[in-house]
Amino acid sequence: MSSWSQALTVSSASAWDEVFTDFHGASRIQVPDRRAPWTGHLEWQRSKTYSLALCSGGAEVVDRDTRHIRTDPRGTYELLVPLTGSARVEQGSASGEIGPGVMALCDIDRPLTFAHGADLRSISLIVSGQHVSARSPLAARGPHLIGGDRGLGRVIRQLTTTLHEEREHLSETTFDIACDRLLDLVCLAAEGGIDSAPTGQRASVEAAIRRYVREHACDRDLDVVGIARALGWSARYVQQVLQAAGTTSRDLIRRERLNIARSRLASARWSTYSIAEIAHASGFGSHASFATAFRAEFGLTPREARGRP
Repeated sequence: MSSWSQALTVSSASAWDEVFTDFHGASRIQVPDRRAPWTGHLEWQRSKTYSLALCSGGAEVVDRDTRHIRTDPRGTYELLVPLTGSARVEQGSASGEIGPGVMALCDIDRPLTFAHGADLRSISLIVSGQHVSARSPLAARGPHLIGGDRGLGRVIRQLTTTLHEEREHLSETTFDIACDRLLDLVCLAAEGGIDSAPTGQRASVEAAIRRYVREHACDRDLDVVGIARALGWSARYVQQVLQAAGTTSRDLIRRERLNIARSRLASARWSTYSIAEIAHASGFGSHASFATAFRAEFGLTPREARGRP
């Protein structure tokens, strides 16, 4: 193994803390039981520009907050590529589950929580934030969840895995060239380049979008960004799929909420609730906007619809 490529196995949670923070930055790491046996494994390659690391270990919750960032700024972004298991990533107002089908691009100098079970095995690409922002200001505004099971996302996942597997056969120069190409693809995906997935897949994506909206229509903060994040696509692709279907995310959410409200107005189970309470419970921000939308959609007022089958 070359001098710039190393591997390390640790047998205690405290030793793992030291290895992890050296690589990813100062953080608070919580584990279920620090006295329990622990096996953590890290394999990495480091050039002057990129770092690529394969990590596996026990269950943990990693918090990197403003205090950690202030005392140990890194100026880096990290692409998290799970191979097995799953993890939850939270940064700012964004959060989501990642696994073999979903990757995440995060800014390490923004508060971040990363939680996973003992089954997680993942590869991380660590790169200077300047390299990200120079390629794509949009990608630099992350975090971004990137679908990894088809199209461009699958190419990114396969290239990341191959880079790790072939580490002993690459010079630092060829490693950097390959990482340059990988970062180009990651930025393209973060911008919505993953939207180039075959048109034939749009029917299944549209069905997934409509199903998700039906299940979450009453969430008052539901929007296209939340839908896209939950399904592992970009917001731009979700918008394109719905546009091709003759609708928009806003219209789809509004129509689903109206259908829910109409059903509740007709239901004996909701007869003790006021119209304003039903509107609120169905995801509408105000009674007035609900009444206007209801009449435009159904041709009658909510009061007229009350009790009708």
